[in-house]
Amino acid sequence: MMTGFRLNLSPLKEPLGFIKLVEWLTAIFAFGSCGGYSGRNIISLFCGNGTNETLTAAISYPFRLNQVSLVEGNMTFCNHTAGPTHLVGDSASSAEFFVGVAVVCFLYSMVALLVYLGYMHVYKDSDFGPIIDFLVTAALAFLWLACSSAWAKGLQNVKDATGDAGIASALDVCARSDVTCRVTEFAGLRSLNVSVVFGFLNLCVWAGNAWFVYKETRWHSQKYAAQPAPTRSQVPAAI
Repeated sequence: MMTGFRLNLSPLKEPLGFIKLVEWLTAIFAFGSCGGYSGRNIISLFCGNGTNETLTAAISYPFRLNQVSLVEGNMTFCNHTAGPTHLVGDSASSAEFFVGVAVVCFLYSMVALLVYLGYMHVYKDSDFGPIIDFLVTAALAFLWLACSSAWAKGLQNVKDATGDAGIASALDVCARSDVTCRVTEFAGLRSLNVSVVFGFLNLCVWAGNAWFVYKETRWHSQKYAAQPAPTRSQVPAAI
């Protein structure tokens, strides 16, 4: 059996190779839209005497909100003293899980494309190549379901913690009757919303790709080989 590299672009014209290329691209969009995020919220404190105070909350990946400082030291706002204050919550585990799965899928897609385009003759002749490919593809599809669901919940926690209610619960001075706290400038979360969409899109793409990889395994071929061929009824010869 020849095992040398043989460049052949024809797999890209078939679902097996084309979907792997799509997976490579969607993985890039998934971890790029989440892992590179940074933004800030501007919080305005409207005092009863007519004056205003302003605070800034910087938000960035991996969204350890409990380390984001609102008030760094003892400060006075609207004649009330506030001690060191941070945002509430920590979405780092779900965000890092999401980005980690996306990076793994990005790397695996590149390796799979290399095999498809250069070693398809080895892949086709081996029982273990398609089986391993199928098991890994199915496992990654499940991981997309898990990490996308976790990150969707984590993103909602980020939105809650950085909204008006979340800021008011974190900052004690906002509980004063003569102080109104409001987020007057929100960090754009559009890219994070896009990352969740791409997460579930990856789930669909990888789940669909698992079927086409399964068709390359011996399990699929043995299933159809075991089915009896339809028999034709014998027509009596005319006398």
